Amino acid sequence: MSELVSITSTIDMKIDKPYLIFVGDAPDELAAKTSFGVVDWCKEDCIGQFRLPGCAADLKIPDLNMEQAAERGARTVLIGVANRGGVIPESWIVPLTQALKCGLSIANGLHTPMNSIPAISDAAKSSVGTLIEVRKPSGADHIATGEPRSGHRLLTVGTDCSVGKMYTALALTRELKNRNIPADFRATGQTGIFIEGSGVPVDAMVADFISGSVEQLCPAADPAHWDVIEGQGSLHHPSFAGVSLGLLHGAQPDALVLCHEPTRTNMRGLPNRSIPDISEVMESNLQSARMVQPKVKFVGIAVNTKHLDESARNAYLTGLEDNHQLPCEDPFLTGGKSIVDQLV
Repeated sequence: MSELVSITSTIDMKIDKPYLIFVGDAPDELAAKTSFGVVDWCKEDCIGQFRLPGCAADLKIPDLNMEQAAERGARTVLIGVANRGGVIPESWIVPLTQALKCGLSIANGLHTPMNSIPAISDAAKSSVGTLIEVRKPSGADHIATGEPRSGHRLLTVGTDCSVGKMYTALALTRELKNRNIPADFRATGQTGIFIEGSGVPVDAMVADFISGSVEQLCPAADPAHWDVIEGQGSLHHPSFAGVSLGLLHGAQPDALVLCHEPTRTNMRGLPNRSIPDISEVMESNLQSARMVQPKVKFVGIAVNTKHLDESARNAYLTGLEDNHQLPCEDPFLTGGKSIVDQLV
């Protein structure tokens, strides 16, 4: 059995609450998935939202400007938009500098560092607020070994990006804890890190250290303990498959849960690439994971049924269960109970 080690997180920060969620000019709800994720899982910490003209996403919490948010006790502006490329557009600069002038901190989960923008950097120098870069890895770089380690690990994987891997991992962690099974959610993206307060921003890691950083995130543990690791991207998505593979190897998962959105016709951001077949995705993930965990298996399929009515949802889940002989559910609606039944 591997020696038990303490977790050395790549990022472990304190983000002051409550939050003002910056939704910016998000063109659709998927672009604002970070905002929705934080509100869905810690709404009590969200004092309001800030939206620019043309924003197509609504979190259903109060609309506030920076001054109003500061007056109501907000401490940090969370940038809740996950745009392609992770950039800070010109239209955001004025409101973000205003946030700093109001004494608010800004937590940024995008790839573009805020201090690379002169106006924001200058405003921060005279503000009591701070700039918090969630995607700036810190700590020692670690090369993966692939050596067996004690404890159990579950990884969520997907047919595409933005299909519910984080929501599924959070729901499964909560259900395990409800059953008094020791479990921890391990965040690997900016939204999960905002919710959990620590984690590894795997898509910001140097490629050589992706798997190693995940090994550090979920090290050897008590034999009864489960680490539930948030997946990223998809092995079948040409833009992000490298991160997905690094997660598979670093997590060394005993169990996989496939996440899928059934109404989508093409890969996120790639209009000419169709969604792959579920069986094909499952087999490719198993094949990749077996390199570090020969006994890995799927324990369920998590389906994002947001765009299906109740009748269509029930019919789809039933058909999927019949085809794959695995529990199939929408964990955000049902808590992941049938998947955890299969897991334990």
